[in-house]
Amino acid sequence: MKKILVTIALHREPLAELFEKFEVFMPQDKDLKRDQVLEMIPDFEILIPNFSFSTDKEIMDKGTRLELISNYGVGYNNIDVEYATRKGIVVTNIPRTTCEPTAELAFALLLAAGRRIGYYDRKLREHRMVDWGVYGDAGLPLFGKRLGIIGMGRIGQALARRAVASGMNIIYHNRNRLSPEIEQLYGATYVTFEELLRTADYVSLNAPSTPETIRMIGESQFSMMKPTAVFINTARGNMVDEKALARALREKKIWAAGLDVYENEPRISPELLDLDNVVLAPHAGTKTVEDRNRMAEEMAQNIVGFYEGKYEVSRVN
Repeated sequence: MKKILVTIALHREPLAELFEKFEVFMPQDKDLKRDQVLEMIPDFEILIPNFSFSTDKEIMDKGTRLELISNYGVGYNNIDVEYATRKGIVVTNIPRTTCEPTAELAFALLLAAGRRIGYYDRKLREHRMVDWGVYGDAGLPLFGKRLGIIGMGRIGQALARRAVASGMNIIYHNRNRLSPEIEQLYGATYVTFEELLRTADYVSLNAPSTPETIRMIGESQFSMMKPTAVFINTARGNMVDEKALARALREKKIWAAGLDVYENEPRISPELLDLDNVVLAPHAGTKTVEDRNRMAEEMAQNIVGFYEGKYEVSRVN
């Protein structure tokens, strides 16, 4: 019987099929630390990693029996996929169940940052002065505004659907242009990266983290944006120069930001924490109990599908 090392303390119910068909070790309360994984991994064929440390060469070399790394997320920058491929280890991810909740949070951040919901809430709770006048401390509308989506994949399209329902206009940039049918569905216009940055009222980063996209948004890109632009990142923190973002917000080069991901998670830059024009979330794109359980079920299906062919498998390599 194949053995699975689950490094995350998950609910057991969505993993029921794994417990029936495999020998599963899963922590009860706390996620496993790196040193624990290094000690245990030689005995396991299947690894479910977490995001607090990288599943790298050292772990894979220790895992002499490793056949499959089944990731509990759509992004896989926590795994050295290139080395896994060289070792003949298959890596899977879960793009289906992560799509809608991540788009939901991206839209929530877009709304909260534009309409200054976090700012108002913070001021009122701290009994600090808020300008109750007609134009004082005003926010920005969504209706009639242009949303620029960088990365028009599943999540980008799910965000576009929400934005269109709120009366926004969609422009996008992608590695490959979408079909005319999909563009028509959202009334979306394909533009260059530079044109998107220059003309969008709201800019949402939804592309995958790859060696090519690391720090793709920095000082130069923020300087292209409108001074009234709102920047949203629910992709990965390493795709944005965080110091440049804080500086752009502080110097009013852009108007506001909504962030769910950070360069050095779980640490958040003090420069961002001190700003009133940024809304912060703790990498909570899929953070509902229902969605986390659906993710665990999709992840389990990848494992069963890989060995039995019962389900479609989302392979990364």
